[in-house]
Amino acid sequence: MKIKQSFGEKLFDIFNITLLLLTCAVILVPLLHVLAGSLSETNALIHAKVTLWPVGLNFDNYILVFQNTTFWRSFFVTVFITLTGTTINMLLTIFTGYPLSKTFLRGRKPFLLFIIFTMIFTAPMIPSYLLVKELGLLNSVWALIVPGALAAFNLILCITFFRGLPEELFEAARVDGMNEYRVVAQIAFPLSMPIVVTLALFYAVSHWNNYYSALLYITDPDIRPLQLYLYNLLAQFETSDTLSQMNSMVTYDISPQGLQNATIIVATIPIVIIYPFIQRHFIKGAMIGSLKE
Repeated sequence: MKIKQSFGEKLFDIFNITLLLLTCAVILVPLLHVLAGSLSETNALIHAKVTLWPVGLNFDNYILVFQNTTFWRSFFVTVFITLTGTTINMLLTIFTGYPLSKTFLRGRKPFLLFIIFTMIFTAPMIPSYLLVKELGLLNSVWALIVPGALAAFNLILCITFFRGLPEELFEAARVDGMNEYRVVAQIAFPLSMPIVVTLALFYAVSHWNNYYSALLYITDPDIRPLQLYLYNLLAQFETSDTLSQMNSMVTYDISPQGLQNATIIVATIPIVIIYPFIQRHFIKGAMIGSLKE
């Protein structure tokens, strides 16, 4: 039986739908504009004729991106950082979150307070740089992985999720002779796939979009990640020297803006492709991980 909505409930639904549509527009319109610019002819870009639909159809920008060895070097550096960093993040988050979810653990509360403290008071830029320098991590991909190996907010989500699992399952596993490592690997981990996928996505997107740390710690162009490459690309094309170099590319119908747009689209594709496959786990994990008893 369908329950009739009151006027206030209908008004609330209309407000929510309108707000969501506006949010989608704010997200999609810039992306569509960049996509249209990457596929448009140079003359249309120069005269600002491109809005949300390509003017003409020009793939030369993408051809040049795929032929650029510097782009691919930065791309694979970012892939390595994302895969390695996310793996380390998840191992530390799970093997820290599981014991801290147990109320019988001695010293649990002071440790949790210390974690919350790091969320409120973060290290400033200069001390962070000096620490990375003293550790010998400058101009190393590990400078982009080690400092953020464990995120306090994600750890709290993991702890909250583990606390919601029935303790009887773990007690039964211990009675059967399992040690704590096997309990985590064979009991806790399979039951925690929603939160694991959610946190893995958080970590992966953070690594993929990490621009600030790369700007601070990386000066070697051979290990420059993709986001720093994009920054240098956007800044480089503002100079007249680089614009004059573009004139030598007579075989391509390209413009600085079109090449920038094509590079941004190619750099965005991996995350866009991955998300639909983990959307179901992501939504469930985000909801369960945020619940408190």
